[in-house]
Amino acid sequence: MRLGMIGLGRMGANMVRRLLRAEQLCVVYDVNPSAGQALVEHGAVAATSLEDLVKKLEAPRAVWIMVPAALVDQTLEQLTPLLSRDDVVIDGGNSHYHDDLRRKSQLSAQGLHYVDVGTSGGVWGLERGYCQMIGGEAEIVKRLDPIFAALAPGSSDKNATAAQRGYVHCGPSGAGHFVKMIHNGIEYGLMAAYAEGLNILRHANAGNHERESDAETTPLRNPEHFAYDLNLAEITEAWRHGSVIGSWLLDLIASALKESPDLQEFAGRVSDSGEGRWTIMAGIDVGVPTPVLSSALASRFSSRGADEFASKVLSALRKGFGGHLEKKS
Repeated sequence: MRLGMIGLGRMGANMVRRLLRAEQLCVVYDVNPSAGQALVEHGAVAATSLEDLVKKLEAPRAVWIMVPAALVDQTLEQLTPLLSRDDVVIDGGNSHYHDDLRRKSQLSAQGLHYVDVGTSGGVWGLERGYCQMIGGEAEIVKRLDPIFAALAPGSSDKNATAAQRGYVHCGPSGAGHFVKMIHNGIEYGLMAAYAEGLNILRHANAGNHERESDAETTPLRNPEHFAYDLNLAEITEAWRHGSVIGSWLLDLIASALKESPDLQEFAGRVSDSGEGRWTIMAGIDVGVPTPVLSSALASRFSSRGADEFASKVLSALRKGFGGHLEKKS
């Protein structure tokens, strides 16, 4: 099967490489021409424009868009007039599922098909494969199965289901990105749980250090209870083997701590790309509580200094009602 790929960033380019390894033909395009040329040596066909990409694909075409969510509509505006009836457009980025419903309606009116794919695997997907959560018409999803199968992690079991191989047709348009949105919300919570637990372990030696004795400092009642200098790299490595909290995320943590026990190269400013917010909003809409995920998202806001003014308000209040002065940090 021949696939067009638009957007050759970290994930898009590696997805093309994985498809080529599986002997799927790929015509590629990126606004940066060198990104496409870099894939030619792997067997891809580079297009010089969207028009050129469409011409190099046989009808009915399948074009996968792998660009930031904010650029999908702009890309579609340029691409869809070039396509023919029964062609398929696949959005494999992190679009909001509400946008999928709108785009499905717009493309259907033009005789085109729209498939949304939540793609998980990150920079490791080239070797590990990509988990895919798919939304769209069942017949069209079936047509694209060779692409999804090539990208997925796969299985040594010849009788394995698609889900057991790492991809699933979740439902009609929007379902793929809806499931991926919740997937990323869960990811926020898991990451926060590891981070908070390791932070406690890192401070388990608090009793070994002098603490100021004044009205502004909570005393540590039993310093001897916190006299542990712990090797977090060794602990996380041990957790990887037989522990109930073992996971690929833990593998990444253990690797990072082995290379840099203090993680000094990181400032601790944690971004959020939208899916965590959308997950919590969906929970509010359907009346489902999400305390863990909400807290995980709020901690990311705090990491970027978004709570600085609120902290200043607290300091002003403490000074106002109790004459408390801020301590030097």
